[in-house]
Amino acid sequence: MELREKIHESLMGRKRVFELPTVSFREFTNYATEYRYDGRLDEFYSAEKVGVLSLLADYMNFGGYPRVVIEAAQMEKARAIDEIFQSYVDKDIRFLGVEKIEAFKDLLRLLASQIGNVVNIAELSNTLGLSAATVKNYLWYIEHTFIAAKVSPYSRNVRKEISHSPVWYFTDCGLRNRALNIFGNVPPRDEGFLFENVVFSLLKEKSREAFGGIRFWRTISGAEVDFVAEIGGALVPIEAKYRSLPRPTVSRSMRSFIGKYSPSRALIVNKDFSHDLSVGKTKVSFIPFREFVRSDFQLE
Repeated sequence: MELREKIHESLMGRKRVFELPTVSFREFTNYATEYRYDGRLDEFYSAEKVGVLSLLADYMNFGGYPRVVIEAAQMEKARAIDEIFQSYVDKDIRFLGVEKIEAFKDLLRLLASQIGNVVNIAELSNTLGLSAATVKNYLWYIEHTFIAAKVSPYSRNVRKEISHSPVWYFTDCGLRNRALNIFGNVPPRDEGFLFENVVFSLLKEKSREAFGGIRFWRTISGAEVDFVAEIGGALVPIEAKYRSLPRPTVSRSMRSFIGKYSPSRALIVNKDFSHDLSVGKTKVSFIPFREFVRSDFQLE
């Protein structure tokens, strides 16, 4: 951000912007399997069902910061993520002019506790004892230092989409867990939210090449769909469920979205269940995570 602020020209048409995320799940798999499947990771995802879920659990606990990934012992992983977190808050954020460091940390904790849930500026302001303008400013810093990303609600009314509250996901699950002091010891109640966060990261990877954007859908009556991907003008609703599903059950919320928008396809990403069925003219696919993460998986 400091470099960007000091470059006064836009460089429009003369630059290319690269966003370098933390280690992706595929990269994490490659490292964890000592590159035995390098170039053939899809074979591993097809053959090692239990192994994939075990790696997923590690990824949701520890995240993908390279320094964290390469440490073997949990204590060393904890030290590495602690150094990253403290350097970010005490050096980067303080250098950018944020004076209320403890309030900024509290905001990070609140965001970490609400991933996948609607974040209301007024509620954050009241909880933190900060003005709404300051909260918005801090959220801007969090987003533009690549700590977390906001997802806007889907609506065919652009004005409503801009005005309605977003949901937030962390760029890295490990840093999110560190913010809540549960790094390496994630309670079962958090696993569903972290799985949703991983699915968001995978969708974000695919969105760079495949489609126009990621939104979420929520109604006043309480119906909600985790993600809505736009692909060439077509909508694909996606739910993330960190469960072993015993049977193909389509939620009332997903049926509500299908009834309203009639997408040609809908996805339910889960731990290990595979099945296809139809709801009206919509093909609903239950996708095991190991298939969803494959390089050849197509959202369309």
